[in-house]
Amino acid sequence: MMWPKVKKSILLRLRLRESWVIFFILGIIMMNYPFISIFDKPIKFSGYPLLYLYLMIGWVISIVVIVLFTKAIDHRDDQEKE
Repeated sequence: MMWPKVKKSILLRLRLRESWVIFFILGIIMMNYPFISIFDKPIKFSGYPLLYLYLMIGWVISIVVIVLFTKAIDHRDDQEKE
């Protein structure tokens, strides 16, 4: 199937130190002034302020990225054991 090949290529790319730095800097940029002020509007979506949704969605995405990085490290450790 195609999925194991895609999974393997993603995990190999996430092991690169540059991708860790890029995601860290992206996270810092997303939580600073320009982006926070963009979403700090008196608009409500499903009864929730837009800024809260932005922060919560950003939090979930950062957790997913951390999980992917952790899986990439585990994948590397499994390959070294073989």
